[in-house]
Amino acid sequence: MKIELHEILIKDLVKEYVDNQEEGVSGYGGRLNIRPKYQREFVYNGKQRDAVIETVRKNFPLNVMYWVKNGDTDEANASYEVLDGQQRTISICQYVNGDFGINAMKWDNLTGDQQEQILNYRLMVYFCEGTDSEKLDWFRIINIAGEKLLEQELRNAVYTGTWLTDAKRYFSKPGCAAYQIGKDYVDGSPIRQNFLKTALDWISGGKIEDYMSKNQHEANANELWLYFQNVINWVRVIFTEYRKEMQGIAWGELYNEFGKEKYNSSEMEKQIKILMMDADIGKKSGIYLYLLTGDEKYLNIRAFTDGEKRAAYEKQGGICPVCNEHFEINGMEGDHITPWAEGGKTQVENLQMLCKNCNRRKGKK
Repeated sequence: MKIELHEILIKDLVKEYVDNQEEGVSGYGGRLNIRPKYQREFVYNGKQRDAVIETVRKNFPLNVMYWVKNGDTDEANASYEVLDGQQRTISICQYVNGDFGINAMKWDNLTGDQQEQILNYRLMVYFCEGTDSEKLDWFRIINIAGEKLLEQELRNAVYTGTWLTDAKRYFSKPGCAAYQIGKDYVDGSPIRQNFLKTALDWISGGKIEDYMSKNQHEANANELWLYFQNVINWVRVIFTEYRKEMQGIAWGELYNEFGKEKYNSSEMEKQIKILMMDADIGKKSGIYLYLLTGDEKYLNIRAFTDGEKRAAYEKQGGICPVCNEHFEINGMEGDHITPWAEGGKTQVENLQMLCKNCNRRKGKK
């Protein structure tokens, strides 16, 4: 891969700067693609963005950036795309464009010499030439610094294409359609690709790369978008009352397994209210998984304390009441006399010590 260091003036960088929701972001006289398809959305917060401008205004050096040269044209006519430095580049362009200010000082409030100082600031940029695979390998290498890419953002770099462009329209834009219907059920941010990753994980059964590779050159992402809508609508129909514990559950996995089952939503809500008030349940979000699967492991039911188990052991004299054999305490386990599922509580009155074999045989019944 060929790499050459160049100095780029900010005045040249911001020429013909355009930020279009559909067409993308460009600058450098229209020759620089600032947000290629494999890049993320703008994610700098205000503090990070302002730090870039303060660095420039104080004439301190910014970290080096990387542009990839497209095609074999000569340098005077070549076009480029930002490989690394998108967040810094957009911050600079937005400031000169008057999109934000620092300490109430926007671009138009600066004096002529202050503006000129910024416009003549020299950015250090490496121009890179190479094959697609070389560019992606280099992209991964330079991702060790700055605002690091997350796992799904790196996948987007590898599987860019018509399908991904359409998928990002639904799942990756601020206030996108997936966020509007799923923000109460999915963790994370669309612009950091959390919604896209979640939907892909659900529909593919965890095989995200296989799904993206298979669909990379499809014309649209309709299948994924329709699937995501089906999952969210299913959750809303089955569990009619929203609670904060519903956010972050792997709803797609549950939909894949139980989506065709018939449930009584009113009865579900009654059971949820009862379980939410049960002090023995340590993980309230697990209630939804428990109601669908019947598995108590999701509830993190409160266990008996070591002190309670020691007291019960001494009271029983170390004798297991099922097999009538004597055991050391480390060979016994605390057991609910009346099982939790039948209304038994985690209280000393409902505690007995069983040998491990008897306790496990009881659990299998």
